[in-house]
This record gives sequence, C-alpha cells and structure tokens, in this order.
Amino acid sequence: MALRTPLIPSRPSLSFALLLSLLAAIWIAGGASRADVPGQLIVRGAAWLALVAGALAADWPRWRDARPVALLLAASITLAALQLVPLPPALWQELPGRAPFADAALGGAGQPWRPWSIVPGATANALFSLVVPLTVLLLLLGTRPAERAILPGILLALIVASMLIGLLQFSGAGFNNPLVNDTRGQVSGTFANRNHFALFVAIGCALAPVWAFQGGRRPGWRAPIAFGLLPLFALTILASGSRAGMLVGVIGLAVGLIIPWRPLRRELGRYPRWVLPAMIGGFVAMILALVALSIAADRAVSISRVLTIEPGEDMRRRALPTVLELIRTYFPAGSGLGAFDPIFRIHEPFALLTFTYFNHAHNDFLEIVLDTGLPGLLLLSVSLAWWLWASVKAWQKPEALPRLGSALLLLVLVASLFDYPARTPIIMTCVIIAALWLNGERPRNAEGRARPALPIGRTDL
Repeated sequence: MALRTPLIPSRPSLSFALLLSLLAAIWIAGGASRADVPGQLIVRGAAWLALVAGALAADWPRWRDARPVALLLAASITLAALQLVPLPPALWQELPGRAPFADAALGGAGQPWRPWSIVPGATANALFSLVVPLTVLLLLLGTRPAERAILPGILLALIVASMLIGLLQFSGAGFNNPLVNDTRGQVSGTFANRNHFALFVAIGCALAPVWAFQGGRRPGWRAPIAFGLLPLFALTILASGSRAGMLVGVIGLAVGLIIPWRPLRRELGRYPRWVLPAMIGGFVAMILALVALSIAADRAVSISRVLTIEPGEDMRRRALPTVLELIRTYFPAGSGLGAFDPIFRIHEPFALLTFTYFNHAHNDFLEIVLDTGLPGLLLLSVSLAWWLWASVKAWQKPEALPRLGSALLLLVLVASLFDYPARTPIIMTCVIIAALWLNGERPRNAEGRARPALPIGRTDL
C-alpha cells in the first residue's frame, strides 16, 4: 500500500519555502511576455532573490534527477548569451540579412564590432527572462520527495485561482491586472493573452484527475473536486474566446481521463465492467450538454469567434508568407532572440499594415528558427526528440506523473503552433515542472544524496 504524504510538510526545506514564494510572485505578475510590463520586474526580482538565497543556504540541487532538462536549459541560456557576443566587422557583415545595417551611414567611421543579434536589447531581455525557469529548476531539485509530492496540488490551486479571476471578468466585474498588459473586457485571468490563459486552464483539465489519484491512494474527497472542476475548466475556456484554447482543452480533457484509467478501474473493481465506460461516457455527455447550453446562451465566445472571423481577416494566416520569407532571409544565423517585432516592421508589406502591430509570429516554432537560425533549429529538434523519447518510455510505465508531464508538454507544443505561451513566466514554470515529471524521479543512493548546505545558513527550516 502506498504511504500517504502530508498535505503540507511539517518542516519545509528552505528550497521549498523559496519555491512557494516564487510561485506566488509568478502567479500574480508572470502572465505577460512583454519586457516593459511592471510584472517582469517583480517576477525576475523574486527569481534573482530566490536564486541567491538558495545558492547560499539551501540544499545542493540533485542534478542527476534532471540531467536532460538541465542540459537543454543550459544550452538555451548559452545560445542567448552567444548572440550578445560582439563579432568582428568582416564576420558580422557575412551573416545573412545584415547588408542593410552595414550600409547605414556611420559619419565616416569604420564598421564597429556588433553582436550576432540585430536587436541586442531584445536578446538581452530574452536572456534575463530565463532566470525564472533556471531558478524554478534549481529550487525543485533542492526540495524533498514529500515536498515534490504536493506540487500537483499546488499547481492545480494556482490554476483554479486564475480560473476564478477569469470567471469574475466574464461576469462583467471588470477586473484588470495592473502588472500585465491585459485587454480591458477580455477574459484572460492573470494573463495578458487569452490564448495563454486558456492553455493554463487546459493544463488544469489534464492535471485535476491525476491529482485525485496521485500516489496510488484512494481518491476520497479529491475525486468529486477534481471531476467537478473539469466542466468549469471547459466552460471557462469557451468563455475566454480562445480558438486555440478549445483544441488544447479537448486534448487536456482527453488525457486527464486516460492517465488515471487504471486507478479508476481498480476503484470500481467491485462493480460490473460496464460501469466505468458508462460513467466516463456520462461524464463526457454532461460536459457536451453544458457546452451546448453555453452555445445556446451565447456564452461560448471561443466558438463564436471561430464562426465569425473570416480566414482573410486572420493576421496569423496573412502574415505567414512574410514570416517564411524572413526565415529564408536570415537563415542560418537568425536575426536574434526577441527581434521579431522590429525585423517584421522592416520587411512588412504594405498590404499587412494596420492600426495594430504584429508582435510575434504566432507560431513559436517558426519564430525560434527565425530568431536563432540553424543553432536554434538543432536545439529545438533535440528538445522535441527528447520529449518524444521520454514520452514513449513514460507511457510504457504505470506511473502517472511522467505521463502527465508528457501530456502537459504536448499541450504547450500544440499551443505554440498558434501563439507564444512559453514566453510567459507562468508557462515557463509549467514547462519546467512538466519536464521534471516526464524525466521521472531518480532513486537516491549514497553518491546521489544532496550536498549539505553551506555553513552560512540552515536547511532544516
């Protein structure tokens, strides 16, 4: 029989205490990707403080528990840093797409040394943004197994809180987060973008049933809460107006019902076999009925936007040929991380000019290749290959958390086909947590124990 873990550790480690504080700051102020919003100062400041405090006094991270994740994150940080290294004029001018900048008048002076990135300020911001996933990773690796065991419940609580704010916005209460650049009247919870908010709620769809059966325990009171949240999550996604959110929401609901299938079947083992499929079918029918009722009441904004927006009016589709041409122009070096907005304005055709600006490619895979060229494409390919390889291994084993990690990363990947969710601190955090779950827990032995903390502080808080 699996041992029950306490809801809250009686003596939390310093890493866990710092992680909880950082998660609170990220939830409050980490829902935007723009560099100029006030929330970035709060989130990155909290991350740096937690990073310094953890380095001085917390347990040493157990890198063996997350070697692939750590290596991929380190490679991302290295690539961003390399784009800021100044290059000799002769080498810089050989990079594709640099000719218009090299030909600019310099008042008779010679060509200066310039960084790989065309917009170094934007690339520096991209580099500094990675302090959030780095700190989350280090703190997670310094926590105890009992503390990591309650992490699904903590993440679910944050999703529910964001959903409640979204429902408050949908009711017309007019709640706006001053720390992010949200749009007044839009249902986006703690996010600036409704698509990112819908993804966060879809993560809750996959997470809630797994949380109910976590650790092999009997669900008890968790089951009605988890399965009661699913209809609320589905209706919230419809209310958000996110078209991509409907897709990730359906995927989230599906995997949320598939992953705990075995414990569900074991829980209902004393009943006839048809009971479980009937219960699942009835539950799905109930959600579909609520969705139909939402459509009839004209509350399904996501579906309304699918039916009313003409393909020719969708800026994502109209700008796609220009984005592909930009990739060809700057490949294999890339234009620099974070440089999409000014680069797109330089090449934007007259037919695409509007009163708003196209801040991202709205396909993060294409934008990564545009920003980082061949090195970024290779790193992206390695990351996807690791996810696929680890997912195959995870779905061959009975453990739920590795499967959940695979599913959550799938949700982010699908959402990234239409937007840029992983550029927000909240989704960055979810990616790190999901990647650690997918990687799985490593058994600890004498060689793998955490290094004692430095004498400067205590770790038995």
